[in-house]
Amino acid sequence: MRIRSLFPLQGRIKEGSNKTTLTSLNRPLPSIPLQGEGTGVPPFQLLRLTRLTILSTIAVALFLTSTSIFAQAPFAIGQVHYGGGGDWYSSAQAIANWLGEIKTRVGIPTENETRVVKLSDRDLYRTPFITINGHGNVRFTDAEVVALRRYLTGGGFLFVNDDYGLDDSIRRELNRVFPSNPFQPIPASHPVYHCFYDLAGLPKIHEHDGDNAQGFGIFVNGRMVVYYAWSSDIGDGLEAYEVHKVPDAAREAAARMATNLIVYALTH
Repeated sequence: MRIRSLFPLQGRIKEGSNKTTLTSLNRPLPSIPLQGEGTGVPPFQLLRLTRLTILSTIAVALFLTSTSIFAQAPFAIGQVHYGGGGDWYSSAQAIANWLGEIKTRVGIPTENETRVVKLSDRDLYRTPFITINGHGNVRFTDAEVVALRRYLTGGGFLFVNDDYGLDDSIRRELNRVFPSNPFQPIPASHPVYHCFYDLAGLPKIHEHDGDNAQGFGIFVNGRMVVYYAWSSDIGDGLEAYEVHKVPDAAREAAARMATNLIVYALTH
């Protein structure tokens, strides 16, 4: 684990965070025991909180001494405005709800709304975590390919959520970004599934074609810079209940996976 070069932690991990209510979605959810609860063994994330707190404190101290512009900047999630005709704008409210969950569960200040970014924007480098979402075609310009490669190798993190129909084009475009770094299946033992909540793997949220959910990653110099959720649709689970009628347990699983993604990105 190391503090990333461009984007240090923007807050402190709040000790004891283990909420099981989607507060921003205004619908109480059942408590789902974490591995080890009731057995005398603490949940996995509690074993990491001290280390995360130390890392975040060091990162904030370094950041405050290097610049005052971002000293009080809340954490933001950037929704990538891509070309190609796909509905890049889908799930904007889900991302806003996600930010609310991060504020409550992890204890870091966040923006309240989605930040829309283009890969050619200078503001891209003020956004440590970006996401691509949608159902259709994704197409990057040559300049965007270079910009995304520079952003990710410099410390940024990309989460891709396949709503349904994104798979072919996102694989094609990310192969342009990292032609020598293909997607790799992410095993259940990977830290992304255990860095805050202890999960069995990528949860299945939406039926799609009925395939099992699978996470894929792109690694650069040993660091995962892209996480791709295939046949899962975390975004559906972060929407208000009335949007997709996702069952409570699946919505809680989506919120936990979404939380782990942020914690992982900020600490690796």
